Amino acid sequence: MSSYDNFDLNRTLPLISEDTEFFPLMSQEDEEEMNNEDTPDILSILPLRNTVLFPGVVIPITVGRDKSIKLIKDAYRGERIIGVVSQKDVGIEDPEFEQLNHVGTVALIIKMLQMPDGNTTVIIQGKQRFRLNQEVQSEPYIKASIQKFEEVRPKADKEFKALMASIKEMAMQIIQLSPNIPSEAGIAIKNIESSSFLINFISSNMNAEVSAKQQMLEVANLHDRAKMVLEHLTQELQMQELKNQIQSKVRVDLDKQQRDYFLNQQLKTIQEELGGNSPDLEIENLKGRGIQKKWSKEAGLHFNKELEKLARMNPAAADYSIQINYLELLLDLPWYDFTKDNFDLKRAAKILEKDHYGLDKVKQRIIEYLAVLKLKHDMKAPILCLVGPPGVGKTSLGKSIAKALGRKYVRMALGGIKDEAEIRGHRKTYIGAMPGRIIQSIKKAGSSNPVFVLDEIDKVGNDYRGDPSSALLEVLDPEQNNAFYDHYVEVDYDLSSVMFIATANSLSSIQPALLDRMEIIEVNGYTIEEKIEIAKQHLLPKQREQHGIKSKDIILKNPIIEKVIEEYTRESGVRGLEKKIGSLVRGIATKIAMELDYNPVLNKNEVETILGPPLFDKDLYEGNEVAGVVTGLAWTQVGGDILFIEASLSQGKGKLSLTGNLGEVMKESATIAMAYLRAHASKFNIDRRIFDRWDVHIHVPAGATPKDGPSAGITMLTALTSAFTQHKVKPHLAMTGEITLRGKVLPVGGIKEKILAAKRANIKEIILSKSNRKDILEIKENYIRDMKFHYVTEMEEVIELALVKDKVIDAIDLNIKETSEGISK
Repeated sequence: MSSYDNFDLNRTLPLISEDTEFFPLMSQEDEEEMNNEDTPDILSILPLRNTVLFPGVVIPITVGRDKSIKLIKDAYRGERIIGVVSQKDVGIEDPEFEQLNHVGTVALIIKMLQMPDGNTTVIIQGKQRFRLNQEVQSEPYIKASIQKFEEVRPKADKEFKALMASIKEMAMQIIQLSPNIPSEAGIAIKNIESSSFLINFISSNMNAEVSAKQQMLEVANLHDRAKMVLEHLTQELQMQELKNQIQSKVRVDLDKQQRDYFLNQQLKTIQEELGGNSPDLEIENLKGRGIQKKWSKEAGLHFNKELEKLARMNPAAADYSIQINYLELLLDLPWYDFTKDNFDLKRAAKILEKDHYGLDKVKQRIIEYLAVLKLKHDMKAPILCLVGPPGVGKTSLGKSIAKALGRKYVRMALGGIKDEAEIRGHRKTYIGAMPGRIIQSIKKAGSSNPVFVLDEIDKVGNDYRGDPSSALLEVLDPEQNNAFYDHYVEVDYDLSSVMFIATANSLSSIQPALLDRMEIIEVNGYTIEEKIEIAKQHLLPKQREQHGIKSKDIILKNPIIEKVIEEYTRESGVRGLEKKIGSLVRGIATKIAMELDYNPVLNKNEVETILGPPLFDKDLYEGNEVAGVVTGLAWTQVGGDILFIEASLSQGKGKLSLTGNLGEVMKESATIAMAYLRAHASKFNIDRRIFDRWDVHIHVPAGATPKDGPSAGITMLTALTSAFTQHKVKPHLAMTGEITLRGKVLPVGGIKEKILAAKRANIKEIILSKSNRKDILEIKENYIRDMKFHYVTEMEEVIELALVKDKVIDAIDLNIKETSEGISK
């Protein structure tokens, strides 16, 4: 058996003795001399299994088959000339003549060596190519007749020279890129002068299949053979470059990993010396906490999966700290941690009564919830929405509920939120991602059943980043919030045990679907009596404590507090009242600090000295001495208020003018009132022809304040009727209600706030729709016992109750009569 090792100049040169006439590199003259040598007609044929011998090239081969050894020994004793031919099939152990390629190379045996392992190594040099003709002998080895294979040499033109230069340059690049080829090979290629020998030398040593080399050997035209060599060299160069890139990348990655490993080991040692936690210890701590944690099966599996991911991470990687924070959040969340509810209903009622004066309806609903929860422990928590003007105690009521239940309290301000991620959180893939404020608040509370106040839910906005109110739909739906999904947590969290309490000033801006999920409880404004009690029980003690003075240092009696309420505040709540009491306390604190003598029991003059002259006049309603002026009741964001509707006539063509910054609904009410009065003029003893000769102007004072709503309908109709009939409206009377073209009086909202405003303005009689009687029944009877209410269904009843018909201004009546006479003529 013969085998072939790729050309190794370091291995070949030592095998050539000093007296050897041949040197591996061949000049042009040597090549011509070699080509002119005579070749025997019959040659002993040595089959080569793994390589192809090219003319002029020296290669070492190891012979192992008995036939091959005998052939070499016989030839070495003779002229040392043999024929070398490659096998067609390298798998055949003992090839026959037909199994050999037909083109081979005449070879000269330069040296034969016995190797220490017992094998025979022969160094041979190719001389000329030949073609096999016929087999002459098969035993003990093959002999055959041969025919010389002539080579076609091209002209040495520019194209051929450029081709040879490309081959040489590409071969040099491969030698430089390949670490297995010695640098001496490059020296050899540089010193080859013969084009034919250069091609043979490279063909013999290139990394190609035996079949490809045999194909090159069989090409007679040198130019074509050069192209084939260049093609193979190009493929080899590309492959070598790719291998180098891969090896370089792997080497860089390994170097970086090794560097990181050593640095991490050093860092771990330093941390242990300083008493800190190493990454392994940190992971063990997290694992231990996870085992002790009470949570759902899904959450536990997810935690273990994420912990395994952390263990595979490099501690120096940027994502390592992010993963640590994520796992710590999962551990910090109170999955199955609940506070024990206190079901002492009497105690709860006392706490609610102590912390908040009034608000009986809200307190009753909370006690009802506690009663049902005491009987049925798995009741779903209600979702309450407290609606009312600012300063009535909606937010602070949540604290009292938490205190009464013995639960944790947490508050989330929703005002101005426009990003859905504030509710649901950000996905972990984002830089700076964090959980939503719902999950953050639950984590802060440390329990899964806190009292959760969603403050100012009516002021949630929306923009291109999403609609937070839509995200709240899942939070506030008892059928869905047992599996609330936060984008950051990535595990469903149960919110069904949380008692959500939303607060709002108005329901108009809340999404209908969101509104449908909540139980609406109106928190109306306080009466003067309630405000006095709140001031004495809560506001004054709070201000004394904040300003560092004792209870004996300032005493506010009921008339003084009432004066502050009526002359310095105009609100449904007590926020403004608290500020004014704070001003009084600061005034006293200043005197104490300056060691001035003063009377701790404040009187009205001292109040005006500290607070200044009164800001509001409670007698503002007095001003209907002229026909056409009517007092109405209005609802605003800060509670109830009174307003005046003024109607005046001037000669013209029946034009209706509206001023006072009125909204579309209020303008429509004026138009309806005018149309009704025209249609039913005879009922009120008004000549129909007057409407075409007199212009009507309706004005609502405080023109800088926008006004809208249907509740001024009956007030406008009364003002118009008073102006046309010149009958004045009764004093100390106010009204509110919507009208229709048929003269029906419809109910309106905000009745309690409007009644409180009427009370503050010293109104004695109030006209309103019969359907609003139920709203009056909710007001404490002792507060409205000095007020008279008229419940009506038709507009005729309103006119009958409101107008005084005994006196008429003569000048206006005369003008009307003259106008009537002119119309008759």
